[in-house]
Amino acid sequence: MTALVLIATCSELPDLDHDSRALQRALVERGADRGVEARPAVWDDPSVDWSAADLVLVRSTWDYARRRDEFLAWAARVEQVTALHNPLEVLRWSTDKTYLRDLAAAGVPTVPTAFLDSADEEHPYGDVEHVVKPAVSAGSLDTTRVAPGDGVESRRRVEAILATGRTVMVQPYLHGVDELGETALVFYDGTFSHALRKAALLTADGGEATGLFKEEDMSPREPSEVEHAAAARVVAAIPGGPPLYARVDLLPSDDGPLLLELELAEPSFFLDLVDPAAADRAADAVLARLA
Repeated sequence: MTALVLIATCSELPDLDHDSRALQRALVERGADRGVEARPAVWDDPSVDWSAADLVLVRSTWDYARRRDEFLAWAARVEQVTALHNPLEVLRWSTDKTYLRDLAAAGVPTVPTAFLDSADEEHPYGDVEHVVKPAVSAGSLDTTRVAPGDGVESRRRVEAILATGRTVMVQPYLHGVDELGETALVFYDGTFSHALRKAALLTADGGEATGLFKEEDMSPREPSEVEHAAAARVVAAIPGGPPLYARVDLLPSDDGPLLLELELAEPSFFLDLVDPAAADRAADAVLARLA
């Protein structure tokens, strides 16, 4: 008996990134007794036969943000012919960060966020340092840190994002991240695997990311009990229950950890930065879905 796992990636990374290659190796090694084969496939390559796969794993599809409708249409087609993880409904919900409204309404502590659909709308964070970004984005693209009182720059950034047809998010900049960084907690099937520290990504000069994503300064981290509890609360609030994989990104605040983003589409797991067993845990979760 053999099984094929296709690891969905983008055309800029046809051979996967380091993170996904580590998972690919673990899948082959851990699934050797079942004849598991794992190989990359570019998600928008029309020559790929997705129906040949026993499972399609969404990984480094980082170019979806400017083609979200096309990406979701691809996911719908794949889900009609094989198992897709994470599944279409999870991808649809989580690739538009207005999901923060849903989680906040469910009582999850989130970073305060104003959503704007028109340049005529005002946001409440003009007097403090704040972040302007699109609700549909990946890799911190089109994300800018704006100085307090700089209404001209803030409006310029808002209008630029609205011109692309995307909703705008505005959030106060939480300065605790400059010293403590973000905490990213990775879960497989709702079970905690490992955590990392992400250094502050946005510079005070408002520098923007170019390319697929903005480079991140990452290191292993042991999350506090409070962060564990906050992340578990986030995962428990995911509609439909915990998916195959999830990454919960928390920011420190005076009121405790707050959810910045819940990554359910194509988050890096940073397997090369943590213990070797992390890749095995990820592979075992995938193989369990094959079973």
